[in-house]
This record gives sequence, structure tokens and C-alpha cells, in this order.
Amino acid sequence: MSIDTLRRSARATVSGLPQGFWWLWLSTLVNRTGAFVLTFLSLYLTVELGHSAWFAGLVVALHGLGGIAGSPLGGALTDRWGRRPTMVTMHLAAAAGAAALAVVTSAWAIAAVVLLMGVAMQAVRPSINATIADMVPAHDVRRAFALNYWALNLGFAIASIGGGAAIFLGYRTLFVVDAVATVLCAVIVFLRLPESRPEARVDTAGEPVVEAKVSMLTVLRDAPFRTLVLLNLLVCLVFTAPWIGLPLTMAGQGLAPSAFGVVIAVNGIVIVGFQLLVNKLTDKRSPVVLLSLSSLLFAFGTGATALADSSLAFAATVVVWTVGEMIHVPTNAAATARLAPEHARGRYQGVMGMSWAVAGFVAPIGAGAIVGGPGPGVLWAATAAIGVLAAVGYLTRLRRVLGEDDEGGAGGRADDTDAAPAAPTAKTEAKSGAESVGQVSAGS
Repeated sequence: MSIDTLRRSARATVSGLPQGFWWLWLSTLVNRTGAFVLTFLSLYLTVELGHSAWFAGLVVALHGLGGIAGSPLGGALTDRWGRRPTMVTMHLAAAAGAAALAVVTSAWAIAAVVLLMGVAMQAVRPSINATIADMVPAHDVRRAFALNYWALNLGFAIASIGGGAAIFLGYRTLFVVDAVATVLCAVIVFLRLPESRPEARVDTAGEPVVEAKVSMLTVLRDAPFRTLVLLNLLVCLVFTAPWIGLPLTMAGQGLAPSAFGVVIAVNGIVIVGFQLLVNKLTDKRSPVVLLSLSSLLFAFGTGATALADSSLAFAATVVVWTVGEMIHVPTNAAATARLAPEHARGRYQGVMGMSWAVAGFVAPIGAGAIVGGPGPGVLWAATAAIGVLAAVGYLTRLRRVLGEDDEGGAGGRADDTDAAPAAPTAKTEAKSGAESVGQVSAGS
């Protein structure tokens, strides 16, 4: 493939999207570039404050617990308040939490702040994704979400490198920088991003159409969407497990904690370098096939970890499940887009976001318990089995609902052709949090 071909492919990937999307993309990049709290929180708690690795893991798990509550809260506020007010409010709340961590020293005060940060950081996700769906035509939603996801990982990579280089300034300084970056993100949203919540529909006589009220219970009663959420939860559990289980497995084989840092960096490098190419190759493909394929890649990649015996072999497994990640996230977003009614986008995204938050809370605890009990081989066998189960579930349970249509693989309900993408970005929070715990555990 020539340089000119790659250039044309990249241009096609980023062209044709509205200006508002790019302001949102920039706010995402700025926010994630300064995201130091979860990445360095466990080191701050153990190295700086002298707490145990167990306590550090508990605090990070509380962040995931806060996300479980924050996701439906953010979804409801997105539909009631609007997209921009919810984004600005929750960004500022997260910034206040980051600033508070630079000041408080009490163990339980820190735990409370992290819990509330989990609520705020997850509550903002439904509004972000609803805005993308509002602004971007339905046939470009998957591409737009992939670009936003790329910004998340690009920012995360910059934060990891910059934070490591700036660690000599002190953890509290990094937390202040996190707060400033989050405030700047809120300012960009407030000044440059218009409110995109759809106006109430009217009938042919010009009278407002009364939409059916949608509660969280209503969303959960939507059988196809409920199936999509449950299958996504299985995939999230498989994806989150390596961020705890991998460093523990490598440490058990006598590899240094620094080896895990090098191996897991492969995840970010592959995403930043190849996300746009993967999105181009998978565009217009059957969502059911892509979701099944990504689940099998997660299963194979994590399952093969049980056979790895060197840093290079572990890195190869990371490449496999990272490709699964790059396929799964935008495809799951597009699938949710097809199932969410326009006037309930926030709530649907809130429920989908809960699957990521639940996995971010459950998987670190479960992975640590399995590695410390039956052993890492059992963990990787379990993740492989769960991944295969998810692949079968997509093929057998969602083929009709997410089948191909005239747009070339963007199947779904005929009456919901421009709905919102899912809220997987909580995964990035779970990723950085789980990574931090893993580093402490491996070095303990």
C-alpha cells in the first residue's frame, strides 16, 4: 500500500463530518491528554501515602462503582437537561474531584472523592455520545465514533507518557493538571458546542407529537437492546481482565513489573497507529459478523495468555485482543445507534455505559481472586470461554435485529434510523484504573 493510498484513505476517514463534531473531538482529546488521576492513583496511594495495594485496588474499584450509578444518571440528565448542560456540569464536577485529590490526605476522604469522580466521569459519557448521534448522519455514526475513540486513546497515550516524564513534579501536581485540562474541556464545550438535543416532533397539523415516556425500566424491557447490553458486558469482562490478570501472570513467571509496562503499551500503540485503518477495512461490514469476530479475537488473545512464556509472547496476545477492541467498540456503538429511539438516546446510552462500569468494578476483583486462588490458567481459560459464548450469542440472538440492510451492514429497526451510539468510553477509565492496580499488584 503506497503513501498516497494511505493519505487518501486517511482523508476519506476524516472528511465529511460537521464542525461541531470536531470541537467535541478536540474536547475529548484535551480531556484525555490531562487524565492523570486513574493512571497514577494507585502509585500515589501506595508510594506517596503508604497505603496497601489492597486499599489502592479498593479505591480504584470504587471509581467503577461510581460509574455504575453515574451512567444511568447521566443518561437521564442528557434527555432532560440537554447534552451541553450535562457535559459541562459533569466535566466541572470531575475537575473539582481531581483538584480535591491534590489537597485531601485522609484515606476515606480520598475514597469518597474517587467514588464521586466515578459518578461524574461516567455520567458525561451518554451526553457525549448523544451529541455525536445528533450531529452526524446515521451512515457516518460508526466512523465518527471510531474517530472519537481514537482521540480517547491518543490522549491516553500522551497522558501516560507525559505523566511518567512529569512524575518528578509530584503526584499532586499531576492531579492539578488533570483538573485544569478537564476545566478546559468544559470551556470548549460551553463556548463552541451548540446544544444538539432534537426538538419535539410535530404532526402534519403542526401539533406537538407526544412521545412515549421512556424510563430506565423501559429501556431494560427492550429485549434486543437488553441482549446487546448483556453480550457487551461479557465482552467487557474479557477485555478488562488482562489489566489485572496480565501483570500478575507475568510477575508469577518472574518477569519484572517494567516488562508489563512495555507489553501493555502495545495496546495503545496499536490503537493509535491502526484504528483508522481498521475502521476503513471494517466499514460497511455486517455488524453481527464484526461483533462475533471481535469476541473471538478477545477469546483467542486472552486465552493464549495462558501459553505465553516471554515478554514477546505476551505482547503478541495483546496485539490480538487489541484488534478485537478496535473492531468491537465502534461496531457496538453503531449497533446501539440502530436500537435507541431519538428521544431516549441518553437513557439507552446510560444503560449501555453501565455494562462497561459493571465490568470495570467486577473484573478487577474477580481476576485478582482467580489468579490468587485457582491460578492464572483458570482465568485465561474462563476469558476464552466467555469470549466464545459472546460470539455465539451475537450470531444466534441478534442476527435478525442487526442484519444487513440497504446501507450495507447498518441493520436495525426501520423506524430508528438515526439513533445514538453506545457509551464504551468508560472502558478507557476502567483501562487506566485497572492498569494502575495491576502495576501495584505486580510489584507487591
